[in-house]
Amino acid sequence: MSFENAPVTKALIITSGVTSLLAGIFDVKHYFHLQFIPHISRHHQYWRLLTHHLAFSNSSDLFIGVLLFYNVAIHIERRFGSVKFASFAFVSLVVSSLLELLTLLLFHRVGVNHIALGPTTLIFSILYQYSRIVPPVYTYRIFGFPLNNKSVNYFVALQIAISRLPTSLAVAVIGILTGQIYRSDLAGLNTYRLPHSLVRFSSTYLAPLFGSLRAPRRSNRALPDDGRALAAGGLRNLDLNEEVITTARAPPTSSAGVTPRRSPRPGSEEDNANATSEGQSPSVMREWVDELTGRTGRANVGLRVPTEAEIAHLTSMFPSIEREVVVGALQRRQAVFQNIFNMIFTNCLAHLPSPNIEAAVETLLQSQT
Repeated sequence: MSFENAPVTKALIITSGVTSLLAGIFDVKHYFHLQFIPHISRHHQYWRLLTHHLAFSNSSDLFIGVLLFYNVAIHIERRFGSVKFASFAFVSLVVSSLLELLTLLLFHRVGVNHIALGPTTLIFSILYQYSRIVPPVYTYRIFGFPLNNKSVNYFVALQIAISRLPTSLAVAVIGILTGQIYRSDLAGLNTYRLPHSLVRFSSTYLAPLFGSLRAPRRSNRALPDDGRALAAGGLRNLDLNEEVITTARAPPTSSAGVTPRRSPRPGSEEDNANATSEGQSPSVMREWVDELTGRTGRANVGLRVPTEAEIAHLTSMFPSIEREVVVGALQRRQAVFQNIFNMIFTNCLAHLPSPNIEAAVETLLQSQT
């Protein structure tokens, strides 16, 4: 998964991470703290209702918050669209701030005197949309309890809800209630959209600051099996010099309508041909590695040329057979045993010590019958 089509989520993750880091470095976390007594009741610092959403209180909350943003908010933004998701985040922060003020007014005498730092209410509001919109992909059971792929995110969010009772639980309930209010179409909140001028300004000047949103390009090369298999062991011999099957889109054409030529694969026949045409010989190390891994070309299959003594030995046994047939029989039997040897030892050796003369004799005898 990537941030493709999710610029607002990426901006939320970067902003919360940077502000939390700077607040810890410069020791200004007390400006992001929200407490009913004395901040609200005595000093009337109502601006803290908004600023406490900007930074997390510690690194653990930051890690869990970023993890939930990445695993949950990306799905919601892709379904809402970036403009609607940004409007939803703004409405959620405003509504949750009002609900937090109301909670502090009603329950500050029973222990709910401060609110946890960070956009925790926004996370739980997004989590509520996630539970209602995104369907589960698969289900499983642990000790008889039915679970699905979304359960991990719920368990991670539960750690925030029970980390600092009772205020953390109150924040979680406020976030879920905010998500419910937005989804219930109360007062037309889900129809609100940010001003077009703000959206245009953000896409023009702020979006480039957060980097590219393109998904990482996955490999599109697939090497097909050669189709030759050993009947006993079921091993397949993969020829790396076969034509490469690609699942990528067609390459873009230039202004003149000409498709740019693909660069040859290192170690391929085309690469060696280009190197020879340019006056350069192929790398000795590359040839040695190709021989060890069995990646030599079809024209040079790596078979040792039979010696004159071996050829003369078979020629004396079969005087009526031509010399080319004898040499072919020796090389053919050597190729069979070499393929078996390479597949068993994972192509570590490309050459057998010597061809099997007895096997070649058997081949010649069978050819005469």
